[in-house]
Amino acid sequence: MADGNASSILKTTFGFDGFRPGQEEIVDAVIAGRNVLAIMPTGGGKSLCFQLPALVRDGVTVVISPLIALMRDQVRGLTEAGVAAGTLTSGNSEAENAAVLDALRAGTLKLLYIAPERLAAFGMVGILQRAGVGLIAVDEAHCVSQWGHDFRPDYLRIGALRSTLNVPLAAFTATADEETRAEIVTRLFDGEAPATFLRGFDRPNIHLAFAVKDSPRRQILDFASARKGLSGIVYCGTRAKTESLSKALEDAGHRACAYHGGMDPELRREVERRFQQEDGLIVVATVAFGMGIDKPDIRWVAHADLPKSIEGYYQEIGRAGRDGAPAETLTLFGPDDIRFRRSQIDESPAPLERRAADHARLNGLLGLAEAQICRRQTLLSYFGEEAGACGHCDLCDTPPDLFDATDDVRKALSAILRTDESFGAGHLIDILQGKMTDKVQQRSHDQLPTFGVGKNYDKRQWNAVFRQMMGLDLIRPNPERHGALYMTEPAVPILKGEEKITLRRDSIKYAPKSTVVRTLVSEEDAPLLSALKAKRRALAEEARVPAYVIFTDKTLIEMAEKRPVSLDDMARISGVGATKLDRYGALFLAVITGAMPDAVHPMRRKLSGRASGEMFDLMQQAQRDLARGACGTLKPMSLTPAQIAKVADQKPGSVPALIRIIGDGATERFGAAFLTILAQNT
Repeated sequence: MADGNASSILKTTFGFDGFRPGQEEIVDAVIAGRNVLAIMPTGGGKSLCFQLPALVRDGVTVVISPLIALMRDQVRGLTEAGVAAGTLTSGNSEAENAAVLDALRAGTLKLLYIAPERLAAFGMVGILQRAGVGLIAVDEAHCVSQWGHDFRPDYLRIGALRSTLNVPLAAFTATADEETRAEIVTRLFDGEAPATFLRGFDRPNIHLAFAVKDSPRRQILDFASARKGLSGIVYCGTRAKTESLSKALEDAGHRACAYHGGMDPELRREVERRFQQEDGLIVVATVAFGMGIDKPDIRWVAHADLPKSIEGYYQEIGRAGRDGAPAETLTLFGPDDIRFRRSQIDESPAPLERRAADHARLNGLLGLAEAQICRRQTLLSYFGEEAGACGHCDLCDTPPDLFDATDDVRKALSAILRTDESFGAGHLIDILQGKMTDKVQQRSHDQLPTFGVGKNYDKRQWNAVFRQMMGLDLIRPNPERHGALYMTEPAVPILKGEEKITLRRDSIKYAPKSTVVRTLVSEEDAPLLSALKAKRRALAEEARVPAYVIFTDKTLIEMAEKRPVSLDDMARISGVGATKLDRYGALFLAVITGAMPDAVHPMRRKLSGRASGEMFDLMQQAQRDLARGACGTLKPMSLTPAQIAKVADQKPGSVPALIRIIGDGATERFGAAFLTILAQNT
């Protein structure tokens, strides 16, 4: 199990909540200073397996890679993440190479990327000897082997470098058969067997199954009862659920215990000890459980709630059947799970690109949940592996009922496109069903050709259609537009009628109803509320105050529902006083509208939300129009914002009263216009 420092760096530097399948054991071995050979599939996260240890271990890590473009990309990404990294390549300028060498001599560099050819350069080995190298990482290690498909002679120098520096070496490749692995060991490790990790993704002994939630507690109890006496894990989305479900299992006659991060550490360790030593124990846990537990005879894993991603799902089910004997899994999912996972992403403080990627990853998990072919084929395809039908998953056992859904999908895509990809599923379904809601009327969406063309399905069935479309990655939520759905490239030929698409009839026919009795806001406004909460949390953490001190939930809910577009609108939201409007108004408007509002003079901002504010704007425009008098030839004259604000606030009803505020000359120039504005708006 990765130590606390490594886990912290994984989150703070690389932005990941957990390791991808197969990474953690490799990272642990590299951090421990063992020689390592890791064969990992393309996209398996090789670079993290040496970048993270480089930040934990002392000294500089030398990364030897054959591709200059790849090295530069990785250095760029590391630098953006705040890591001191550099590369010495023929593609660098002299100044760039000098800067890297200076950092190397100063001991401030953590990762140095070089091509194998650089080892032949005069003095390079001496520079590395003086630099305090702590680890050598070799990417594309198959290049050292004559059996490799792109042999590079300069890779043969690496073994000698390891001996000279007397440091551990970690070698990585995605392509290494038995002969290649043997030659890598000979060339890089002098024939001494390193810790070897073969990381394919197929686990044929594990039976995969998904099911739509329908009395989920009963479904978990039935699954456990059919496997009574066998060790198992039930993963839950919340701490409270681990405790309630654990008690339900105990009441049903099972030996079960809960496990979550909020428990006393000693109690958690006791649960881990029991699980390791006792047969037939069920642990009901959050995903915090299982990291580093090497219990080979876990016979089943169930998810009472939808996992966060396919990577998380694979890692969690991978704790079953490590002895190679048959093991079983069951994953329950429903619309509320998906909504919950979407809100977690939307409320995350992660950058926009990361949230967009997380939505895409969740789409990948939905694709697995709503798969139309062999579950294992779908899973392995996600990780870039090809496989035939396994004959050993729920969909191979009972193939799903498929139908040509091209017309239905085109209706949904047309609704998305004709509304400028600006709305979520809730509003789009109202359009398809021909519902005359306030939002439909306000935007004249009842005039669209797609209005009312989808009366063949009810709302939950249309939700099932949209969910399957997300699983096929035809549409994605846009985090910039608070959950509004947009089309991806694969959807275009379907919309044009150039390609057909099939969906699962069973998923639509038996679409589950939401189990949420009451929500804070409508489904349509939920993504915006999540974004507002994320902004509130960031501001609260920065100010080190509780979140409600910024704005209460009630205030954020009103913002999400009313969607103010100006400071005047924002000032009318309950709970937004003058001070908070001044401090936070523009920041929350930017979340709602997608852009910071234009700068407003402080005197004008004080009038926000009041009739005086509108009069201020009208008077300011009148002043600009009359700056040179009605004839346009007089000497320019203007008033300060403070003077205009005073007129708007005090609302003088006569010329003498106006003179007392702005004087004779300004009253002569602007008085008639100002008094007219006051009369019309008072």
